[in-house]
Amino acid sequence: MKTIVMSPAAAKVFDGLPTAAQQQITMGLDLYVLHGIGDIKRLQGRSSFRLRIGRYRVLFDEDQITILVIQVGKRETTTYR
Repeated sequence: MKTIVMSPAAAKVFDGLPTAAQQQITMGLDLYVLHGIGDIKRLQGRSSFRLRIGRYRVLFDEDQITILVIQVGKRETTTYR
């Protein structure tokens, strides 16, 4: 099983989200880590991936043992910049 690590910037945004959104994102990440299920897409021009969870996007990098969450945000904002 892979370990989920959040960057300081991602953790700050995650902590500021409503509780329901935090639970939804946590469940989406857990589902991906445990079963490989999720709406995942490799981002163009980057080595990172996007996980779509409702209105939220989680940008992350992964290797054999770790998933590093780089950014968490709503699709309507500047998530991809």
